[in-house]
Amino acid sequence: MSQTTDTPVSLPTLSNWVSVIALGLIWGGTFMVVAIALRGYGPVTVAAARTTLGALALLSLVCVLRRPLPAPSSALAGFVVTLGVLTTALPFVLLSWGQQYVPSAFAGLSMAVLPLFVLPLAHVFVPGDRMTWRKSSGFALGLTGALVLLGPGIFAAGDGDLAALGRIACVAASISYAVGSILTRRCPPIDGMWLGALTLLVGAVILVPTMLLTEGVPGAAAPGVMLAIVFLGLVPTAFAAYLRVSVIRSAGPSFMTLVNYQVPVWAMIFGTAVLSEVLPSRFYLALALIATGLFVSQMRRR
Repeated sequence: MSQTTDTPVSLPTLSNWVSVIALGLIWGGTFMVVAIALRGYGPVTVAAARTTLGALALLSLVCVLRRPLPAPSSALAGFVVTLGVLTTALPFVLLSWGQQYVPSAFAGLSMAVLPLFVLPLAHVFVPGDRMTWRKSSGFALGLTGALVLLGPGIFAAGDGDLAALGRIACVAASISYAVGSILTRRCPPIDGMWLGALTLLVGAVILVPTMLLTEGVPGAAAPGVMLAIVFLGLVPTAFAAYLRVSVIRSAGPSFMTLVNYQVPVWAMIFGTAVLSEVLPSRFYLALALIATGLFVSQMRRR
């Protein structure tokens, strides 16, 4: 979420490549860990615990690293609150709720369409970021992949089909992230790590009372489940945010797009190998279409 930096980017180093691969592994494995956490806690509790632990860890980290404090303003506060809803509270709950009814691999695949949803939004809301034929072709391929992923049973959602509703929730989380990504570009200048910490704090302020009202005070669960909760808060939420900012500052945001190709692959690998999920063939077709759409949309002309 890094917003402003005057640090010139250079060619990716070995450390950058290792970091990007690590981020793909971490974020790709997150959906498997959420599935494990849901064995002992409700979806709102999982989302609230992840957000709260992540906020505490990242706030501690920015203080230890002595990152520059953001200059307070009403405009910045409005962006932080909005981003806290769109990039933490809402998608975390949607993904946790949806994963009760769909394989973890589905959630990982649904996140792959995030950068494709950004394209038409950027065309409308970001000056100079226009939809070219190349981007439009990539978006069309990715959208086709998303429809294949949702499957024909999606129309049963109106009949109370929880699996269909779960699929819609996961894709809705991706759309929420996409809108948050556009707003992040328009956000007033702020250190990327502070922005991540503050948006997580906003998410925690929203989700903790919601958890208490809907699911009550969480108790102890199986050690594996509690370890999954701690992992979610510290690794993919806090540590990955630090790693992401480091890579962007060093190698640039374009290099970070390589993570988009990894996440769905790792999510499917972890889902099948660790959770023994049986994935329908359309998942693999959807992955191929989405990955091709990403490649076409981000490919630069000579």
